[in-house]
Amino acid sequence: MRIPRLFVDLDLSDGDTVHLDDRATHHVSRVLRLRSGDPVRLFNGRNGEYEAYLNQISRDGASAVVGRGSAISRESGISITLCQGIARGNRMDLVLQKSIELGVNKIIPVWTDRSTLRLDGKRLERRMQHWRGIIINACEQCGRNRIPEISYPVGLQEWLHTCIPADTKLVLDPDAGLSLSEINTPERNIILLTGPEGGLSDGEKTRLAQAGFSSIRLGKRILRTETASITAISCIQFLWGDLN
Repeated sequence: MRIPRLFVDLDLSDGDTVHLDDRATHHVSRVLRLRSGDPVRLFNGRNGEYEAYLNQISRDGASAVVGRGSAISRESGISITLCQGIARGNRMDLVLQKSIELGVNKIIPVWTDRSTLRLDGKRLERRMQHWRGIIINACEQCGRNRIPEISYPVGLQEWLHTCIPADTKLVLDPDAGLSLSEINTPERNIILLTGPEGGLSDGEKTRLAQAGFSSIRLGKRILRTETASITAISCIQFLWGDLN
């Protein structure tokens, strides 16, 4: 039986008893239906993972006793920042979940000329909390012990003014002349930008080219935004990362 993994935003040491937050408590009690004494693995995003067991589950919460720690890393040798044009509904959720499973290090949601979803105020905060939950759940499932960062949404033009340095900057474009296999092997860091539903405008493509982005295509067919991001990350990890 696979031992469940739980993220806890706490310092962890052998012999400690830690109280699980509402999200983790709900997961072990309502979703997994675990009982006192059942084994779990805990990680806090900072220093590997720990053996543990549940010692109390009730309506008031749950706690676990921490055991031996292991400095285990499952991060890829190549750093990928996904700059994702904000998609509607579960399309964005799918991109977040699968990109984390595939090893993306950072996600930057961006507003573009053709973005149709707008978020602000309390609605934005709820969506950020939702997105962070998806990222944590994906890390628990896939074995990652570091929680990738997701930034607050930003306009594409504004982001280009503060874009982080990278060995390789790529933007997906079905009309591009290059494929991924024709790109020089990156040394370490890649920025991958994908437009939302409807793609990027001609003006945005021009500004991205001026900022040093290389346009690449993914085969002969036009892919949905969520399919394009997941496919591109998979290919990057296969060509230069840890899927080969």
